[in-house]
Amino acid sequence: MPHDGQMTPDLAPTPLGDLLDTTREAAAAAGTMRDAAAAAVRARVAPDGAVDAALLEREQTAAHALAWIATYAEALAQMQAWAERLEAEGAFGEAEALIHQVAFGEYLAQLRGGLPMSQGEIARPEALGIEGPRGAAVDALIAGGNTPAARARLVALLRESTANATFGATGLDEELEMIRDQFRRWAADRVAPHAHGWHLRDELIPMEIVEEMAELGVFGLTIPEEHGGLGMPKAAMCVVSEELSRGYIGVGSLGTRSEIAAELVLAGGTEAQKAHWLPKLASGEVLPTAVFTEPNTGSDLGSLRTKAVPDGDDWRITGNKTWITHAARTHVMTVLARTVEGTDDWRGLSMFLADKTPGTDAAPFPDEGLSGGEIEVLGYRGMKEYTVNFDDFPVTGANLLGEVEGQGFKQLMQTFESARIQTAARAIGVAQSALDEGLAYAESRQQFGKPLVAFPRVADKLAMMAVEIMVTRQLTYHSARRKDEGHRCDLEAGMAKLLGARVAWAAADNALQIHGGNGFALEYKISRILCDARILNIFEGAAEIQAQVIARRLLA
Repeated sequence: MPHDGQMTPDLAPTPLGDLLDTTREAAAAAGTMRDAAAAAVRARVAPDGAVDAALLEREQTAAHALAWIATYAEALAQMQAWAERLEAEGAFGEAEALIHQVAFGEYLAQLRGGLPMSQGEIARPEALGIEGPRGAAVDALIAGGNTPAARARLVALLRESTANATFGATGLDEELEMIRDQFRRWAADRVAPHAHGWHLRDELIPMEIVEEMAELGVFGLTIPEEHGGLGMPKAAMCVVSEELSRGYIGVGSLGTRSEIAAELVLAGGTEAQKAHWLPKLASGEVLPTAVFTEPNTGSDLGSLRTKAVPDGDDWRITGNKTWITHAARTHVMTVLARTVEGTDDWRGLSMFLADKTPGTDAAPFPDEGLSGGEIEVLGYRGMKEYTVNFDDFPVTGANLLGEVEGQGFKQLMQTFESARIQTAARAIGVAQSALDEGLAYAESRQQFGKPLVAFPRVADKLAMMAVEIMVTRQLTYHSARRKDEGHRCDLEAGMAKLLGARVAWAAADNALQIHGGNGFALEYKISRILCDARILNIFEGAAEIQAQVIARRLLA
């Protein structure tokens, strides 16, 4: 593969005629397959019209296959929309065309032959009693889209563009790209050189970094201006989360807690609660932590047992929570607890904004009635994970969210769209970091007289990383636009998170493979990136839960 990007005659990418016409037709075929899959699964789980919960559980594999098929179909639709916008702007260049055709060639082939729901689970159309996408355009893209020549040319272009913030035009406006550039440069200077050390030493991200993030406006990015924030769109949150997570997922995730807390207050808080909490969250004066999960509940939040009981006009909380991120040095906890006697499901849960005193490593929980300890983890270490125990812990009555009981679960559900969009953006950043490390190593490492990147299977890995990062990016931006326009977007946000988590893990795994044995050594950054990427498929809705939610929405 010549470094100057010139292809030898036998590596000329195969012409696909009018590419955008071909992919438009193929995207429609993928949508037709999605509809057929939905009809096939609906016949199994809703024979009388309404979804039967027992049948849905029995047919879980089929339902989750539907979720993945629909995610692929939506991803291709958004890639088509991206390509057409760029074409209209005169920005659909060679790199973008190659990304587009490779994405369609690969995803259509998987839709027809079987797509991975996990490393050992393949969703095949025949298992649902349907066909994969059909038509001349689909055939042409499967045959000529994701070819060795296309991947080779893509990597040649990738090697020439390493100084750019992204590979391929993102389709965002100039203002958002200026924001990206600002945060990319800050993360490259202040985060990336130190992240591996924080990870290896299992240290909290230094407070000076947190304070700089506050000065940059990270914590108030999407909070309305009238409440002390910057009032920017969710697309800005995506860009900032991408670039911060590209530096280190822990830094990219610091904003998630503020995003969740602010969404809770904006959607469910009283005017007094908004006036009190939102400016402090926006400025970083108050750092929040989300306190939802319990040891025996996992994803089943409706069965939480932690209780809050009245104490005059105030409350007392008792119970045990786990997997609480950044719990020790925060100022407020958003706590989901049961307040309605006689309930054992989501209808008895209420949300609290519980003040606490920031702790230290030596004394993480100094308040009376509050205790806990650190959970040692593989990755995602910069904020640390904790167990948190409440023992008659006091909360002022004014800090019951909305000053209404029994609405906590619904209030939390209102935050999931933004949280999952932000998680998908974090996944893009982690995947981009893996691509950066994989490409740099493949360029510098010599084997058999040439750099690793000159070997086709190494180059192929890098090409597919670049392609799938763009696919996830467009799906994520679409969900952000839907949110900004005021539309329900739990389906789109769930799809972005589902695909993004898999893409990040695949990118990290393949980048480590490019490193060979060195990738298994702790001194190399890719070992951390692999550990960090693994959590994305678990938090903010495990992949299986995410697929279940998507399937239920499609079948409703």
